[in-house]
Amino acid sequence: MIKLELLVAVAAFALWVYCLVEVISADDARIRYLPKLGWLVLVLLFPLVGSIAWLVAGRPDGARAGGSRHAPAAYPEYERPGRMAPADPAADEAFLRQVRARAEEQRRRYEEDRREAQRREEADRERRRRGREGRPDEDAHEDAAE
Repeated sequence: MIKLELLVAVAAFALWVYCLVEVISADDARIRYLPKLGWLVLVLLFPLVGSIAWLVAGRPDGARAGGSRHAPAAYPEYERPGRMAPADPAADEAFLRQVRARAEEQRRRYEEDRREAQRREEADRERRRRGREGRPDEDAHEDAAE
């Protein structure tokens, strides 16, 4: 009797570990009915029931059934569920105009700021130059003191 209970416990543990690894390595977009985190919590908290539920309901279609599960698609970004595809060309064009206008405004402000900084720098140089010209030489001061 103890051998049978031990065998069932080892089988349940092996099933739990197998399902846990499957949940962790499964592609988020292909998992069914719950998000990946939900399945992970379900399998962790309820090892036997969660593992069976994963195998019956959550496992991606075609997992381990012929072929490699990780075969790369030619252009996977185009086949991704929920990918945004242009639906309204007029709205896309309006958005792009808005982006261009914002970029032009940023360029204009940058140029204005750069020119203003250049003007300030030139004004500071001019003030320093005038200050040096307006001051008498220190040698002349020393000669007058003697």
